[in-house]
Amino acid sequence: MATTSKRKESMADRVYEALKDDIFEFRLIPGDKFSEGDVGTRLNASRTPVREALYRLQREGFVEVLFRSGWQVKPFDFQQVEELYDLRITLERAAMHKICQLPEMPQIVKTLTAIWNPDHPSERAVGSTVRALDESFHCDLVAAAGNREMTRIHREITDRLRIIRRLDFTRDDRVDATYREHAQILASVRAGRAGEAADRLTNHIRISQRAVREITMEKIRETAEAHQSWSRL
Repeated sequence: MATTSKRKESMADRVYEALKDDIFEFRLIPGDKFSEGDVGTRLNASRTPVREALYRLQREGFVEVLFRSGWQVKPFDFQQVEELYDLRITLERAAMHKICQLPEMPQIVKTLTAIWNPDHPSERAVGSTVRALDESFHCDLVAAAGNREMTRIHREITDRLRIIRRLDFTRDDRVDATYREHAQILASVRAGRAGEAADRLTNHIRISQRAVREITMEKIRETAEAHQSWSRL
């Protein structure tokens, strides 16, 4: 019995990761509809693990169930995204002020400074690694402020924005800007200039926000056009 349960759990995890990857890579675009049978056939999985994976993706806000007509990749709610970014900025600005008021600069600030000020461009991270480092940069700074509830809420916002924020690292110019802007923010924090750090951080996030929206719309348009081409074949 235990072995069967583990096997089902493993299959559900595999289906979950495959579908999430399809959504993140825009092979499934916002608004795309599909059935549990479609997923099961494509991934060679039975109904139970497929349903478990879909319910997990539903809880995380990636898909939604349609009454009597299967499932759908949840359409982007750009107003909600704007509101999440506003809340994120509020929390991160507050963190800058709290850190600069601490009697001693947190060690994490020194660690982040070393990461975002490499001696040579060749030492920079690439691909998924730079995405993970960027997320850690923002989360670590908020955590360094020492407010556990602020840290928890910020982490939840980060999780909800991850699907579009990851697109900010698909272009070399955006990676270059991220390294430069992170280094400037950290320089202001180390100097104890809270207002300057908060303003630099706000500008950094807003630039990234505009970039990911443009890239998101471009990805959706390209994929939709590809789908139309395939349907005519």
